[in-house]
Amino acid sequence: MNKDFELFQKEFKKWQEKFGLTGWAVYFKYEPLERSFADIAINLEDMVATVRLNSDLPDKDKPHKDIKRSAKHEAIHLLVGRLEFNGRYRFVSDGEISESGEELVRKLENLIP
Repeated sequence: MNKDFELFQKEFKKWQEKFGLTGWAVYFKYEPLERSFADIAINLEDMVATVRLNSDLPDKDKPHKDIKRSAKHEAIHLLVGRLEFNGRYRFVSDGEISESGEELVRKLENLIP
């Protein structure tokens, strides 16, 4: 198995535990992604998340690769996933909710060691 992928899984699980998100079934995939270092798909009803790490990072992005930070970032998305999901039922656009969620994740990412 790829060392980056192993580190990514280990680090995500660490943050999953710290955030008390142990009721989730989490699956990991190591595959090419078009526009990100990593991403997460969350199914709130079934409490299942699929976390993916980009296996084909473009050369231009490699100097910016930070496996631990990417894993923490995706774990924070799981932490705020319900908030983002529920926000979609309010009278705002999907874009505004996604932007707000991303802004919060970025802030928490810098605050949480």
